[in-house]
Amino acid sequence: MRFLSGTPSWDLTYDDVFMVPARSGVESRLAVDLSTADGTGSTIPVLVANMTAVAGRRMAETVARRGGLAILPQDIPIDVVTEVVSWVKRRHLVHDTPITLAPTDTVSEALALLPKRAHGALVVVDDGRPVGILTEGDCAGVDRFAQLRTVMSRELLTLPVEIDAEEAFNRLTAVHHRLAPVVDAGGALVGILTRTGALRATLYRPAVDADQRLRVGAAIGITGGTGSAGVVARNAGAALNAGGVAGRADKLLAAGVDVLVVDTAHGHQERMIAALAAVRALRPSVPVAAGNVVTAAGVRDLVEAGADIVKVGVGPGAMCTTRMMTGMGRPQFSAVLECAAQARAMGRQVWADGGIRHPRDVALALAAGASNVMIGSWLAGTHESPGDPLRDHEGRLYKESFGMASARAVSRRTADDSPYERARKALFEEGISTSRMYLDPRRPGVEDILDAIVAGVRSACTYAGAANLAEFHERAVVGVQSGSGYAEGKPLERSW
Repeated sequence: MRFLSGTPSWDLTYDDVFMVPARSGVESRLAVDLSTADGTGSTIPVLVANMTAVAGRRMAETVARRGGLAILPQDIPIDVVTEVVSWVKRRHLVHDTPITLAPTDTVSEALALLPKRAHGALVVVDDGRPVGILTEGDCAGVDRFAQLRTVMSRELLTLPVEIDAEEAFNRLTAVHHRLAPVVDAGGALVGILTRTGALRATLYRPAVDADQRLRVGAAIGITGGTGSAGVVARNAGAALNAGGVAGRADKLLAAGVDVLVVDTAHGHQERMIAALAAVRALRPSVPVAAGNVVTAAGVRDLVEAGADIVKVGVGPGAMCTTRMMTGMGRPQFSAVLECAAQARAMGRQVWADGGIRHPRDVALALAAGASNVMIGSWLAGTHESPGDPLRDHEGRLYKESFGMASARAVSRRTADDSPYERARKALFEEGISTSRMYLDPRRPGVEDILDAIVAGVRSACTYAGAANLAEFHERAVVGVQSGSGYAEGKPLERSW
């Protein structure tokens, strides 16, 4: 990447910059390869941040099916993480996991489950076989205690489990069906496939491991209880924490996670160095990411301690108040640019973590040198995020989100501490504890957002004349703009 008019002497956010088109020989957006080179196996450069209100099993399944990767949060009990990893890796690569109810279940039960899927449908099953489809439209004006057999649609088209995605799309289109249950040779339900889902299966490559199972990552903090020792640390406290980190990391590796993320808000510190050394001593066969930092010095120290990937970003997140509370942090575009250059000089990669609000921001982070881009709050307002959907006084759907340094998140992480210790730690919050993330009616599912991001990044690559992400970083030409220059590029209505 190079600057259009010389390197500026001040730091820049994504809003401060733009990219200049160049002569291009890339004939089609679909000819652009968006796979990453950081060892994570993602085929699109999108990671779901390890936020409790964002990254759960449903999000992990859906994003991995489209080529991305979700990082499960560090405050989830290890037995739950193990079960979620196992569940995700049993999911099908093409058809979706259906919600099912019995014919004698009630409309009230169905309405509680339907918002769990962006397609807004569930399958009614009897003895394991699909006998009907139910949508929210079928429930309109119906008694909430009515049994589903009285309101479900019985006009079923079923698809065989071995069907090709293109053929499935054609069959659904031919009969004007939006979706259909997928069944095995004996007629038992094994999944559900929408027309859009079949189309996406032809446009995306899932992120899979060596056994062709969906990939998923998990995060660990830099503190922990007793565990395996043998770590050279700066002090006894660091050694104890590192031992706990090593113990949790060992369990995550045994569970089959595809990437480990050692995570804390301030990653350039001694406890992180000790924790990384402890994890590296386990000789993990998967990439180890660590962060967060915003300087070349931070990258250098974490790489020397054992990180394969360094997470970049302090303060740009939508739920983060660090900069307003402490004055610490750095404008994200400049942070990614400097950190990526240092990482590449050492044969490593960086992830851009935070500050992503538009598809353009993803493209700019990649141009600056990031191998992957982490997204958190933007995905909190989707059907796939873990929270239950709520309605405001106008009837609009929203989900609650919160920062991972907020009092709410700290309370979850310190549940086993004494009341005194919990009260002390609660005083030091640097995140928003509750925020409403409204579901966009045009893009209510994470796949809808992925479509917008991928389309934007593919187009950006063609404008730059790049056939892959490495070429994109090499060829990108970036200019600095005024606030009015940024405003000029915004449509009258948000249409991306």
